[in-house]
Formats: sequence, structure tokens, C-alpha cells
Amino acid sequence: MLGLEIAIKTIDLTKKFGKLVAVDHINMEIRKGEIFGLLGPNGAGKTTTIHMLATILKPTEGTAIVGGYDILREPKEVRKIIGIVFQDTTVDRNLTGFENMWVYGKLYGLSGSVLRDRILELLRFVELEDWKDVTLRKYSGGMIRRLEIARSLLNEPDILFLDEPTLGLDPHTRVHIWDYIRRIQKERNITILLTTHYLEEADALCDRLAIIDFGKIIAMGTPDELKSKISGDSIYLKVDRPDREKLHRFIGRVSGELNTQPKLLSDSRIMIVVLNAPIAIPKLFEVASECGVAILELTYSRPTLNDVFIKLTGRSIRDISGSALDFIRLRRVARFGRR
Repeated sequence: MLGLEIAIKTIDLTKKFGKLVAVDHINMEIRKGEIFGLLGPNGAGKTTTIHMLATILKPTEGTAIVGGYDILREPKEVRKIIGIVFQDTTVDRNLTGFENMWVYGKLYGLSGSVLRDRILELLRFVELEDWKDVTLRKYSGGMIRRLEIARSLLNEPDILFLDEPTLGLDPHTRVHIWDYIRRIQKERNITILLTTHYLEEADALCDRLAIIDFGKIIAMGTPDELKSKISGDSIYLKVDRPDREKLHRFIGRVSGELNTQPKLLSDSRIMIVVLNAPIAIPKLFEVASECGVAILELTYSRPTLNDVFIKLTGRSIRDISGSALDFIRLRRVARFGRR
């Protein structure tokens, strides 16, 4: 039995689809009342993890305890205490906002004035009360997302799963959704597990998060704890295409003179972590000139979660999250998960 402070615990949680290992023996503990994030690129295993915890998919190996209940032995009890907002839209666009909420509430055994009052309360909460009798064909993407969030709260869950809750929304609407998520956690003291590949979203919302890649958790902690793994400033260089010998001589000189380990990224940029970027930059130009390498572009910043991901994997989460291959892989997993 879990202690009262732990809402979710996974134990070697694993899911395979044939030869594809979507989730690979993950172990994590999520504390009661926190917003916990799963951050990773498309196809990393985030949605599959959510589906197992919500008892939609059975694990291939391992298990998890959700709200004190084992997802394998007590799936019905788990479903009673969770709410979920799926990555794909699951509303009926031919119904009104109120009607969508009413149908969903009936599935939880709610009815009459209790259900009506709860629907109106939640529509007020997401500022859709004036739109309750309008069909969803006239709703914007952000309004539909807000309705789905309200719908997920109908059964007053202890734990809320949000799978890519702002996927495809414009930046302004995304920030608006963030406000609702914060209010849910603060006002209702709900434990929230959120998946995202948006770095800013994870940084802004999550009390703690796990970085997941190829089904494995590769780091876990608060955003600040994870960023502290990068001790200094991150410099990104784009260089003219020198021959391989010149490039490796440049990287070797930079490594020795600045006491750092440059990383050559998949997009041909070079990431260099230094203690003080303004001091290091003139030296970089000097070394580049001596090695016959032309620097075309240079940027630097304080550590970000993307820098952490690059340090751990050698790839940028920004570059791989939108790739067609990962998106196809994600859709394949999601399609299996709905069966």
C-alpha cells in the first residue's frame, strides 16, 4: 500500500507492440497534489504510459499503483478516481457543450439536478457557460479543449491525466489553458500527470518532471534541478561546411582550451557549454580562424530543458518532435491503444 503522499507509483512498467518497445521498464513516483510532467518527443512513449495508467492498455510487464489501486488487479477502482483528457479530440461536434457534458456524466452514473448543477459549475469554471447551448461546430480549438478539461472533472477525480493538452493550439490559447491547469491543481488539490513535448509548457507548469526518450526515463527532478545539470551558458554555433579534418580539429581545440565537451548536433550545429559565454565567445572566433572554420551564426542562453535533453541524448527535442517518422510512430501506438 502506498503512503498518503504518493498518488502514482510505476513498477517496471513496460509496453511492447510486437518488436516495438513503446515503454521500457519505467519507475517513478508522483506525489499527491503535484503537477508532474512527462516530457519527450513524439513517439517517446508518453501516451502509451498514460493509457496504461488509465487502464486503457494492459502492460506487457510490470504494473502501477494509482490512487492506492493496482491497475491490473483493480482497474474498476482506478477508473472511479481518475479523469482524462486524451490527445485526440473525443467530443461530438453535432452536440452542444452542455449535451456533451451530460452524456459523459451519465457514463459516470450521474443524473438529474446533481449532474445539471455540476455541468453548469464546470462550464463557469472554464468560461463556457454562455456557450453551453451552442453546437461544437462553432467552437474554436481552444474552446473544445477547455470543454474537454471541464468534462474530465465531472466525476470529481483525485487524479487527472492530461495527454498533450495544448497540442496544435496557438501560443495565446496555450497560455490560457495553462491558467486553467494551474487553477485545477490549486483550487481542487488534484494530482495532475501531464504529457508534453513543449519545453516551455513543462517549465511553466510542472512541479517535477521526467524526461522520457525511446520509452525510457532518462532524467527526473524539478525543472531547476534538471537545468542545473548544465553548469554554465549554452552556446550554439553554425559553421560553414569545412572538411571533416578541420571540423574535428576545431572541436578538439575548443574542448582543450575551454575545458568543455562540444556536441555536434544532427542539424550540423555545435553545442558548447561554458561557464561564461561573453568571455568564451572571442576565444571561439580565434580558434575557428586558426582552424580554418568560418562561424556563420552564434547564439547563447542560460540553460533550458532543451539543453538538458541535448546533453543526455545528443539530439534536440525541438528538432525531433515534429519529424514525420516520430509522428507516424506516435499515431501507430495511439491507434493500437484505442483498441
